[in-house]
Amino acid sequence: MKTKKQTSFYLFFVAALVASLCISCSKKQEACLENFPVEADPVLVGNKLTERFLGQWHSMYGSPLRVNETRNQISYPDVCAWLGGLWFAETTKNQELIDRLEKRFDPLFTTEAYLQPKPNHVDNNVFGALPLELYLVTKQDKYKTMGMMYANTQWDLPENEDLTPEGKEWADKGYSWQTRIWVDDMFMITTVQSQAYRVTGDVNYINRAAREMVMYLDSIQRPNGLFYHTPSVPFFWGRGNGWMAAGMAELLSILPDNNLDRPAIMQAYIKMMTTLKEYQKEDGMWRQLVDDEELWEESSGSAMFTYALITGVKNKWLDGNAFGPTARKGWLALCAQIDEIGDVKSVCEGTGAEDNRQHYIDRRALTGDLHGQAPMLWCAYALVK
Repeated sequence: MKTKKQTSFYLFFVAALVASLCISCSKKQEACLENFPVEADPVLVGNKLTERFLGQWHSMYGSPLRVNETRNQISYPDVCAWLGGLWFAETTKNQELIDRLEKRFDPLFTTEAYLQPKPNHVDNNVFGALPLELYLVTKQDKYKTMGMMYANTQWDLPENEDLTPEGKEWADKGYSWQTRIWVDDMFMITTVQSQAYRVTGDVNYINRAAREMVMYLDSIQRPNGLFYHTPSVPFFWGRGNGWMAAGMAELLSILPDNNLDRPAIMQAYIKMMTTLKEYQKEDGMWRQLVDDEELWEESSGSAMFTYALITGVKNKWLDGNAFGPTARKGWLALCAQIDEIGDVKSVCEGTGAEDNRQHYIDRRALTGDLHGQAPMLWCAYALVK
């Protein structure tokens, strides 16, 4: 029979062994997102992509400007790439890069003020997330004032032709008047509202983002966890699903644990990640239509899925042993899509919703389009965070 002293030692030994195994398991999970080959080193890749972004002027809806083209506003792919560059630079503590990204923005107060998007659409109002991030970095009120205008006008009703009867109906239910139930919206709306919460601490911003998200989940998420482009367009478009994957991951990263909508969003997120794991190709990519094996491999959706997976593994929402290798394989495959000057290849061009499979088949695969550059920067940021 063991003495009391022997029993205490035995229990201590077992506890130490369990703790050691837990640490070993944790390290094994984290190792999937570390120790990359040099061509996939997230710091080197993030720097290369940010330099490429800074080396070009504002794009034409994601694609570099061509001869005789002019810009009339900053488009959302630029915002997403810019935001990714800032997140990456902040996480790597690269002040020189932060300063250059801020310097690129400041003409929007003066000589490029005409490029400020009109706050009348989800794709325009997401612009506000950018000055709000600059405010968090610099504490300069000019960035906060500009950014909060975009966050507030997404819910405040306009007094002009921008407000449609449908928009008024959504507002009467407590949702954004810009609601349209397109899968893309759940990055555009939730990002600027989440940023407003981070800046102000006012839970009204994050609560309405979460409530909007749940309404979209109820409207377009299918039993397999994927999302139709719109309720009337029954196709699982890659980048569209990517916007939702990234939007849920970003919202869950900021959403307080006691938010009543958090469990539903987490359940929807895990369901989607589980299905995406099944549809990942052996080489690590996903397709233009996620469930259609005849379509081409597409980089922007693949990068958004990879970002959502990295975020889930790092936050321990996802089992690292099950999902860590999936995230790693995605990142390695995507790094192989970056050319020598820092352009991401195989990026679907800007795509509206259409109830026609051929519409998605015929979309051009572009190189250097910011729809692809942006989520690659998010991945680099998530890996070094």
